[in-house]
Amino acid sequence: MSTPIDGAALLDEVEAFHRRFNVFPAEAAYTAVALWDAHAHLLDCFDSTPRLAFLSPEPGSGKSRALEIVETLVPQPMAAVHASPAALFRAAASEDGRPVILFDEIDTVFGPKAGDNEELRGFLNAGHRRGRLTYRCVSDGQGNQSVQGFPSYCAVAVAGLGWLPDTILTRSVVIRMRRRAPNEHVEPFRQRVHEGEGHALRERLAQWAEQVREHLNGAFPQMPEGVTDRPADVWEPLLAVADAAGGAWPERAREACVSLVAAATAGDRASLGIRLLTDLRALFGENTPRLPTTQILAGLLAMDDAPWGDMGGKPLDARQLATRLSEYVTADGQPIKARNIRSASGVAKGYYAADLTDAWTRYCSVSPASATPATPLD
Repeated sequence: MSTPIDGAALLDEVEAFHRRFNVFPAEAAYTAVALWDAHAHLLDCFDSTPRLAFLSPEPGSGKSRALEIVETLVPQPMAAVHASPAALFRAAASEDGRPVILFDEIDTVFGPKAGDNEELRGFLNAGHRRGRLTYRCVSDGQGNQSVQGFPSYCAVAVAGLGWLPDTILTRSVVIRMRRRAPNEHVEPFRQRVHEGEGHALRERLAQWAEQVREHLNGAFPQMPEGVTDRPADVWEPLLAVADAAGGAWPERAREACVSLVAAATAGDRASLGIRLLTDLRALFGENTPRLPTTQILAGLLAMDDAPWGDMGGKPLDARQLATRLSEYVTADGQPIKARNIRSASGVAKGYYAADLTDAWTRYCSVSPASATPATPLD
């Protein structure tokens, strides 16, 4: 029987290894990444696996180095730059063992000049959940095609510039990397020297994983208050690993969870619809029952740092506003639409706060901004 391994001490060493070569933006990031490394050895214990995303607005922010350190610590790493979707399907379904896919320069796949890449997006989405299959048409070599399902459940870490499609982003632990400040120092990573150290930690993580696997098979960790739905799916495996390790890790993991979920929510650029609802709530304020469309558009276009002045090269107009709002419904389940607003100056089309209130409650998690609300027509 192997000697029991202290999981908390081992995670401390994994974190320290990252700190030698990586500068992450917050303490929560070191916690999350160390737990992600460990969870990759225990995928079969969980219903889902979060994607790990190192993203930054500019090159030279340490994203590729972070992915390189992760590569030394996870089982069966597969560097997937320029890998085709077909290659990834077959790798994830391989009888030789499930790989951990490491995708550097993910912006070349999902960036503004990259095209749709729907096959790869579908693979990354499906592989988040255990038991999901990705279906492909397969030839038998004689001109006959048949549909075949490929298991796609596997751990994936990515690094790139900019952002990710919302379907991937919401399945990810996002680390927003930035360039090192002059007072931030790391060791140079020398593959010939340091890779072996990472592999030694990887072997110990694998041994510890075998010791706690049975316990984790039935583990459903308690989530921090307010973390539900997709964020809970993302963090459940990491919190389970932290609980199994013990020591300070359960508390640290939950603090990291709350911090990174809040940061992801505050910085979520994926949904213009939610941004529109939030900005409308700020325009209406608490005491404005209705606003004409012209006044709403003027208010939106006047907002600092808002996207409404450039919607595909043109400012937001009444048609676009109506299209976006019609995707949401009132409390009665009817699409939100412009209605007549009567005033002393005549009748104008506009929107009523009563029609928007239910959507505000459901989608706008942050309290209304302290902006001056628009003045309604008399």
